[in-house]
This record gives sequence, structure tokens and C-alpha cells, in this order.
Amino acid sequence: MQQLIQRIWYQGHSAKWLLLPLSGLFWLISSIRRGLFRCGLKQVQVLPVPVIVVGNITAGGSGKTPTVIYLIELLRQHGYKPGVISRGYGVNIDGVVAVNINAKASDVGDEPAMIVARTYVPMVVGANRIAAAQTLLVDFDVDVIISDDGLQHYALGRDIEIALVDGERRYGNHCLLPAGPLREGLGRLSSVDFVINNGGPAQDDEVLMTLAPAPLCQVDTSLHDELTQQHSIVAMAGIGNPQRFFNSISRLGYKVVKTVEFSDHQAFDEKQLSELSVQHSLLMTEKDAVKCRDFAQSNWWYLPVNAKLNSEFDHALLSQLQQVAQTKKGLSHGI
Repeated sequence: MQQLIQRIWYQGHSAKWLLLPLSGLFWLISSIRRGLFRCGLKQVQVLPVPVIVVGNITAGGSGKTPTVIYLIELLRQHGYKPGVISRGYGVNIDGVVAVNINAKASDVGDEPAMIVARTYVPMVVGANRIAAAQTLLVDFDVDVIISDDGLQHYALGRDIEIALVDGERRYGNHCLLPAGPLREGLGRLSSVDFVINNGGPAQDDEVLMTLAPAPLCQVDTSLHDELTQQHSIVAMAGIGNPQRFFNSISRLGYKVVKTVEFSDHQAFDEKQLSELSVQHSLLMTEKDAVKCRDFAQSNWWYLPVNAKLNSEFDHALLSQLQQVAQTKKGLSHGI
């Protein structure tokens, strides 16, 4: 099913015409919902600290998680105390939950588990992002909130909006869900503060982001072996654009004997992955690795990546953030 969807969205499959009536219904419902917020019939919750939303207008991965990690590190370098909120995609959470360093991906979501494991940032997940943000303010010492996804969650007031676009696939066939990948029309991009292009080529109004690979790590962090380019590997990925990961591995010079695609956010079990690594080492993404920590084998590895953006973006974001923080300075949490 996932492969068919990708062909419809990005490869011109004719089945999109059958889905266009549903896209029209999606447009109508989403337009009414946005209109209710714009005219004040639905309330927007404004928080006493700056809120940065990192999202996209397409379904599927576009590089939000590396961007969130980049922002956490950037803000810390300049004296801020960021916290993060997230939906916790793919898991059922009763209320909201704070993510600790040993949290299981099956309990809080793979991306939140990865973000906290990498950065130790205060993070709260839950379907109600406003409740998650309020918990973050009450229970942790934060002065900036980053929302991992949530560009379309209009009930949460935001001060800075960042939209990601996959530089290779961009916006596919430019149709709304389900005929295409768009959650909102392309006109929505005119209202965001920054459009970050993951991988390029970037257009004039976009900020180029590249993902720089870091040294390979073993999924079992208690081990410290080395995987060289002489080893043959099986590469697997359960992310929005698996081919991007496979291309990265090939560019690094590893001998890939097989690639295996899984659905984004898919859960794994030991038997399933052990069958892939009987004869060869298994190499996966960092997001997949957090789902395998409890049953990792010695020949399972993951490739960390670090987002790289230019200094002009850093300066522009920090300048805008400073203005917002000064405006909100002195407000109590009011919770």
C-alpha cells in the first residue's frame, strides 16, 4: 500500500484521479476548520513563552526531527532553555507524558525517544499539544517551546513557524490528501517564517539544510566495535523517504547487498530483524534504532546525522526569537 501511495503522489500514477473527490472534501473540511480559528469561533491558546513550530505541509518525513535537534543545540548555545512538545505519533497516550532518557519508543513515539536520547531536552508528548506545553512550563525550567510537528494544530498559538520540504520529492503532484501528499495548499507557505529545504536544490525563498553523517554507532550502546567499509551490509529504513537513507549509505562507500523499506514509524521485533542480519551486518536510521534497543544484536548499527544550516538562518531566527521573548517578558505562566 505504501508503495502505491508513493507512486500516486510522486510518480504520476493515474489513480490520483479516483481520489480527487476525496481531496475536495478534505479541502472543504480543513478550510472550514482554519476559518473558525481565523474568525475567533475557535480559541487559540497563547503561551507566555515563545513557541516555535517545526512542521511541513506534506504527509511523511521531510527532516523535522534533525531540525528540532539543531534548534535545541542552537538555542542552548545562545542561553535559552528550550523544551519540546510532540504528538507522539503512533502511540496511545493517556493525557500527557514526560519523556525520560530511557523511555521506550512504543510508549512515547520513536521521534520523541530519539530526540531525548540525543539531547536530554525536557520533552512532553500527548495528543493535546496545549496540555503538553502547559505541563512543560509547570514541571520544567524552559523559556522556549519547540513543537515537533503541529503546523496544522491551530489551537496552539505560535510565534515562529518553520516549514520543511524534502528537496528531492518537494510537493509531489501538488494535490491535497489523499490524491497527493499535501496537508494544506502551497499558498500556506507564504505565511510561515522560514521554509527549510532538506537536501536541495533550494529555491530563492528557501533555506538549504544538509544532513551530515556522523560515525556509525552500534544499536547496543554497551558495545564498541567497528564496522568498516569492507563489511557487506543490509540497509533498512522505516522513515518517510527511505531512499534518501539508502543513497547516503552508498555515498559513504558501504557495500549494500540489500535494502529493505518499512512503513514510517513501524514497530519492529527481534525475529523480524534477525532474519535480515544472519549473514550481514544490519544498518538502520537513528530513528529506527531507538525502537530496537531492548533486543539489539551485536551486528546492528545505525547512522546518526546532523543538520547543517547557514549562519544567516541562525541570525534571522535568533533575532526574531529575541523580539518575541522581549514582548512576552514578564508574563506569568498563568497556569
